[in-house]
Amino acid sequence: MRYLSNRPVVGRTLACTLVLCAINQAQAYELYSDESRHLNADMTAVFGHFNSRKNYDGTPGGSTWREGFIKYGLSGDQALAGNGTAYGAFALLSSATWGDGDPAGNTVGTERTTKIEDAYLGWRSGDLFPALGKDGVDVSGGRQVVKLGRGFLINDDGPNLGKGPANGTMNRGGAYYLAARHAFDQTAFLRLGGQDGLHGSLLWLKSDNRAQAETELAAGTLDYTTTPGTLGLTWIHGIDVNDQWASDFQRQRRGMDVYSLRGEGDAGIKNVNLAFEYAWQDKDTGPEKAWYGEASYTFADIAWAPKVTYRYARYSQKWDSLFTGLSTGYGTWLQGEVAGNFAGPFNSNTRIQHAGLKVTPLENLTVGALYFDFDTVRKSNALNLNARELDVYAEWAVNPHLIITPLIGLYKPEQDSTTGGNQVGGNGTNLYSQLTVAVPF
Repeated sequence: MRYLSNRPVVGRTLACTLVLCAINQAQAYELYSDESRHLNADMTAVFGHFNSRKNYDGTPGGSTWREGFIKYGLSGDQALAGNGTAYGAFALLSSATWGDGDPAGNTVGTERTTKIEDAYLGWRSGDLFPALGKDGVDVSGGRQVVKLGRGFLINDDGPNLGKGPANGTMNRGGAYYLAARHAFDQTAFLRLGGQDGLHGSLLWLKSDNRAQAETELAAGTLDYTTTPGTLGLTWIHGIDVNDQWASDFQRQRRGMDVYSLRGEGDAGIKNVNLAFEYAWQDKDTGPEKAWYGEASYTFADIAWAPKVTYRYARYSQKWDSLFTGLSTGYGTWLQGEVAGNFAGPFNSNTRIQHAGLKVTPLENLTVGALYFDFDTVRKSNALNLNARELDVYAEWAVNPHLIITPLIGLYKPEQDSTTGGNQVGGNGTNLYSQLTVAVPF
């Protein structure tokens, strides 16, 4: 693991859009169902083969490795005779990495483990509080994934480091890129007001991820949603970190306050999507800021319905990216397959311009291209991670239980490891490739 400004530099791992849907909305095998209760068996398996011609951990050559995981468990709900609905889930997750390990040295290829992933219970209010809407009160607790807004600040509990960093003390069992483990260890989550009009949430969570210094925090959101879109506020307060695992950078989370203003929607314009977020961190070392603005347009009346996207994002020098991660697909918020996962800048001390194109030649096939331009904000006492990256991918849903996603990436840094960057073996273009296969049931 490399360190910049007393900060461990690691990427939040990324899987493809369809694989994300497979993991979060996997089809379930119905074990039992009647008017008041349901019990499902859930299973998702994902496997990936990866190759990078260059490394970013100080070792020469490239890396070829494989990753896989299987998540399996039960979920269900029980109506409570007009008093809402109880729900819950329990799942185990087995993960592994084989081969060389990834090019950033986060895994070494011998990681294997099986651990509990989901273990939570919740209650939804149904029609008990008409003023708050259907299920206007939703409270849950336990080991689960929680996300605020578009995941710019809190999306899941990544990253999934292996035996490479810190003599293996950060090991979570492999599958670094596939982001096998997402759930926070301890959570209490209250949602009020449904999805429309004025609604909000209160959250407490504690991570068991040593790479995140086992951070504990509280948060709240307040949103207003109408047909043109959503405007929202987010507040996050850092409660504590585990000093045994925390870097000096992460210790700044203790007592830190984060505020953000965000928005997303079509603003009443057909085929348009607009999004932004402006966030401010109040830290002992001074304020840090991060923000982005994004616009996309879908040419719905043209063959293959091409969608074009442009986004500008800026993160100040000591911005703490907290629990950001794969949110709504490629580039959110892991920007660039090589940069976002292995080379950096990992959403700190950088300006990023992004352009994307996505087409749908078949109902079950999406093809896309993503371009990123990275510009280091302050180069003194930090790596110069100026670079450009182009990723081309396809997402093919062969059937409801098989999703295949190939991707090719071209990453060109301005500097190499001998001139202020971190790519070993010169600053030539790195050819990166991957093939992921998801099997949801």
